[in-house]
Amino acid sequence: MGNVILHRLIIAVFLLLIVTLVTFVLIQMTPGNYFDQLRANPRISEELVESLEERYGVDDPVLVQYGRWLVNLASGDMGYSFGHQRPITGLLLERFGNTIFLMLASLFFTWAFALPLGIYAAVHHNRILDRIFSFFAFIGMSIPNFFLCFLLLYLASHFYFWPIGGMTSPHYAELGLFARLADLFQHMAIPVAVIATGAMAGLQRITRSNMLEVLRRQYILSARARGLPENRVIYRHALRNAVNPLITIFGYQFTTLVSGAALVEIIAGWPGMGQLMLESVQSRDQFVVVGLVLASGVLLILGNLVADILLAVVDPRVRFGARENV
Repeated sequence: MGNVILHRLIIAVFLLLIVTLVTFVLIQMTPGNYFDQLRANPRISEELVESLEERYGVDDPVLVQYGRWLVNLASGDMGYSFGHQRPITGLLLERFGNTIFLMLASLFFTWAFALPLGIYAAVHHNRILDRIFSFFAFIGMSIPNFFLCFLLLYLASHFYFWPIGGMTSPHYAELGLFARLADLFQHMAIPVAVIATGAMAGLQRITRSNMLEVLRRQYILSARARGLPENRVIYRHALRNAVNPLITIFGYQFTTLVSGAALVEIIAGWPGMGQLMLESVQSRDQFVVVGLVLASGVLLILGNLVADILLAVVDPRVRFGARENV
C-alpha cells in the first residue's frame, strides 16, 4: 500500500506541474496585467510602472516566469500579491485555513446527518419516513447552492435572527472566549447549511441505495436466519459492506465541497479562497491565482489519497489487491 501511495504522489506532482503551467499560460493570454491599473493613475509615472514590471518580471516570456516561480516555490516563496501588498504564502495560509474550517464543518454535518438518515430509510424501506426523507433529499439535490444562499441571507436580513456576512462581528476582539465561539458559529451557520444541504441529500440517497442492495444479499438473510440481533446484522454486517462506495465518494466530495464553497464564500462574504480568487482574477493578480490553483489541486489529491487509505483500512481486500498490483 505504501508503494501505491508513493506512486500516486509522484503522478500528482506531475499533474500539479501541468495544471500550474496551463494556468500561467491562460493568464498570459488575457489582455493586460495588474500594472495597467497603475498606469491609469495620473499620479504614478510611467517610469515607476516600468521599473515595477521589470522588478517582478511580468513582461518576461511565460516559460521564464514559470521557471522562476518554480525555483522560488521550492524555497517556500510563492511570490508577491500586488493587490494585497504582502507575500502570497501568508495570505494563502490565512484564507486556506478559513476555507478548510468551513469545509470541515460542512463535511461533519453532511456525514453526521446523511449516514443515519440513509440507514434508517433503507431499514424502513417504503414507509412514511422513508418517503419523507426521500422527498426532502430530492429537494436538497435540486436547489442550487447560490439560490439557497441568497434565500437564507434574505430571510436572515428580513427577520434579523442571524448574521448575513463575514466571518466575525466588528466587536469580535472585545468578546470573551465563549462569546467569540458563539459569534463565529453564528456567522458560519448559513454557509455551512448551504454547502451541506446538497451534499447531505446526495449522500443520504447513495447510503440508502447501498444499504438496500446489501440488505437483500444472501449472507444477510443467513445472518437473520441464525437469529442474530437486528442491530448487529445492520451495523456490523450490512453497513460494513455498504460503506466501501461511500468512502470512495468521500474523496470526490471533499473536492466538490471546496468548489461549491467558493461560490458560497463569495455570496456570504466568507473570507476564504473563493472570495480571494474572485478578487485576484478581477485585479489580474496572477501569482495569487496560480497559488490558489495549486492549493486547490493539493486539496483534490489529498482528498482522493485519504479516501484510498480509509478504503484500505476498512476493506482488507483493497490492501491485498494493492499488494498484488505492486
